[in-house]
Amino acid sequence: MNLNPEVTNYINNASIEQIELLEVLRQLIHESVSNISEAIKWGFPVFSNKKDFTYFRFSKKHITLGFYNFEKIEDFENLLEGTGNTLRHIKIKNKSDINAELLTKWFQAISG
Repeated sequence: MNLNPEVTNYINNASIEQIELLEVLRQLIHESVSNISEAIKWGFPVFSNKKDFTYFRFSKKHITLGFYNFEKIEDFENLLEGTGNTLRHIKIKNKSDINAELLTKWFQAISG
């Protein structure tokens, strides 16, 4: 994994509970798609494979996991939130909100 120290620093500024969730998401992103680069853009981590495809950020009550190219995602359960033209997101409050199999499919769909 090509880990950016600035992203590590961002994660380490979250609450103890959220650090674990952010690390799980980070690892899942890297395991799902090859040749990932990480950067801090707009104040939060953005993950790219030629183009930006996902990001996460934390707030007091949840983690927002965002998706660029969301139109490539098959969201049969209507989990995606948001109304923007370019982004959709899901909110993660605990480990049970992380469906690794589904997120892997989504990351692979939007990163190509």
